Amino acid sequence: MSAEIQASFCLPRGDFRLDVDLRLPGHGISALFGHSGSGKTTCLRAMAGLERAAQGYFAIGNEVWQDEAQGYFLPPHQRALGMVFQEASLFAHLSVRRNMEYGQKRVLKSAPASERRFALPEVAELLGIAHLLERSTRQLSGGERQRVAIARALLAAPKILLLDEPLAALDLKRKLEILPYLERLHGELSIPVIYVSHSPDEVARLADHLVLLEQGRVVASGPLNQVLSRIDLPAAFVDDAGVVIEARIAEHERDELTRLEFPGGPIYVSRRQEPTGTLLRCRIHARDVSLTLVPQVQSSILNCVSGTVLDLAPTNTPGHVLVRLDVAGCPLLARITRRSADKLGIRHGLALWAQIKAVALLG
Repeated sequence: MSAEIQASFCLPRGDFRLDVDLRLPGHGISALFGHSGSGKTTCLRAMAGLERAAQGYFAIGNEVWQDEAQGYFLPPHQRALGMVFQEASLFAHLSVRRNMEYGQKRVLKSAPASERRFALPEVAELLGIAHLLERSTRQLSGGERQRVAIARALLAAPKILLLDEPLAALDLKRKLEILPYLERLHGELSIPVIYVSHSPDEVARLADHLVLLEQGRVVASGPLNQVLSRIDLPAAFVDDAGVVIEARIAEHERDELTRLEFPGGPIYVSRRQEPTGTLLRCRIHARDVSLTLVPQVQSSILNCVSGTVLDLAPTNTPGHVLVRLDVAGCPLLARITRRSADKLGIRHGLALWAQIKAVALLG
């Protein structure tokens, strides 16, 4: 399915008011990101029909699930969706297999064969839980429980998968355990995924489309890097400013470094295990980028790429600015002092060099 998702909700809740109007792609992962209380989960619950907005509209392509202007509202149990919460909420008295089979019941009874997108064996293999099928859910780790919950949701033949901070209740070890499986879903699912998170690293690693929410309203919405590279966002989002680039492994070098290539040139990182040709997603924080008018030869910083200044803006830190660059068509952000910006004569159209002090490999 590639049809656009339309979601428009006006939902007052005491002192809080959700007021959003979204157009999201009908494929890939769209992340709803914001700090606690921004309205992420309320928006997701409205999509699921668990919160009914008096002024609401929700549709996937031509299939309308809510249109309050026409007095139409499809209850949650009639919506072809899968939803996974922070807690897996598995049936403790059933095995992993029986929990997954529960997700198939509606499909086997009422849905036509064309809607039965997933079979239990392939979903178990996709999520790495085939060896757990006969195990009691009481014996599972937190990460395993969440994978079973996702599998159960997929076996209900959803037209959309809603994930409400599925990693929030997990410790770091369990998060690292489940993230590769979420990435696998990203690559193999044909249905759209709406992913709620307050973790910038999760969003950078998984999302294709990013929605920033603040106090119930949409601050920005668009393709991941288009939103991440904006410098006009509220201070709350600028603190962790940075971009995501995709780079391909070009060569494993003798001194335990791996050379990556992206349109802006080479980037060196600690040696990777993946074979040459592998595409990797990298995050570059603005705080890890410095600027210079000429390339520095005698420097410990290996990664230096040429770029052009697009614009700059103040940050919430006194004396600092955020500079947005174009590097061979890829956006890059640098956070520098106002004094340095004045000294270098930073202005629109200026050609310079960006020194990248650190590259975070996502996955």
